[in-house]
Amino acid sequence: MTTTPHPTAVYLELGSKRVFACALDWPGWCRSGKTIDQALDALLVYAARYAAVARKAALAFPQAQRDDIQVVEQLAGSAGATDFGVPASIAASDRQPCPAEVIARHIALLEAAWVVFDHVAAATPANLRKGPRGGGRDRDALIDHVLAAETAYARKLAVRQQQPARDDPAAIAALHQAMVAALEAPDAQAQLPDTRWPPRYAIRRIAWHVLDHAWEMEDRREPVD
Repeated sequence: MTTTPHPTAVYLELGSKRVFACALDWPGWCRSGKTIDQALDALLVYAARYAAVARKAALAFPQAQRDDIQVVEQLAGSAGATDFGVPASIAASDRQPCPAEVIARHIALLEAAWVVFDHVAAATPANLRKGPRGGGRDRDALIDHVLAAETAYARKLAVRQQQPARDDPAAIAALHQAMVAALEAPDAQAQLPDTRWPPRYAIRRIAWHVLDHAWEMEDRREPVD
């Protein structure tokens, strides 16, 4: 099997019930499973969907295969985050200095994830298919949830703004612009207090959450009669 010249660096976050496999250099390309193998398989299954994000950022996305994946780090997860369904462990490389051009590339992918989310939301009906037990948020509740999470994530970047309304694109843009400015700030990679997120981790966490719910909306659209 032919492998790519540059393997895709992935770290694993290991909980007791769930494992996340996350690509270090492709923010938002992060999936989970009950085992390491299931998490890596899920990551590859979602490669085609993530490629749309890379295209929005005008970046070439590799045709990843299992042999192209290089696990570079394994992190301890937790019951309250990992097992609950949130990749919350910070990789060792996230705390190392990162060239400005790498941060700029990652921000471009985050901004592309926001565009993908907006496009999916605009094409999604208000009512979404429920789960087997009748659970699951409808479209507007999902949008509100993502905006609430981003308002909280922004505080991890020392950005404090009110949660924007889903029908206020100017306020949403202002929040995103403030987050990007914080990620680009000269001191963003300085020694950070425990309450602050390193830029690379912050970008991956935010992009993962945005895309996770964009893909959920796509998967839960009611079938057309």
